Amino acid sequence: MTQPPLRFRPHHFLCALGFEGKGYSAEFTANMASIVMDRLRASGGDAVEITVQGEADDICAPCPSRRGTGCESAARIAQLDAAHGAALGLEPGDRISWGAAQARMRALPEGALSQICAPCQWLRYGMCAAALKRLKTSA
Repeated sequence: MTQPPLRFRPHHFLCALGFEGKGYSAEFTANMASIVMDRLRASGGDAVEITVQGEADDICAPCPSRRGTGCESAARIAQLDAAHGAALGLEPGDRISWGAAQARMRALPEGALSQICAPCQWLRYGMCAAALKRLKTSA
């Protein structure tokens, strides 16, 4: 049976790429691991379809900061989504495979994360930068 497409906010593409088993809560981390490890990084993961959302998505589902279809950090999240959407050429309603999304991330210029991820509290840990570097060198 085919699974339904994942639903991602624009900034969650790089979050999924850089995921290393850490998160905001045990429930959030388990959900993220299920999405990333069991679908995107699993065999055939490049074919997984993702629908771009402009509100809470599959990754947000158990987030302790979620407020309905929004977030208690709405302004920061909107800034992240706008920057990532512009950098990756994604907007709500778009549908893209994980493989095609990785190709767009691979094409990001050097130093892009310091700009598009500036308001992200996870940026300082370097997980996304390391994952993007691995992605670029695996091509």
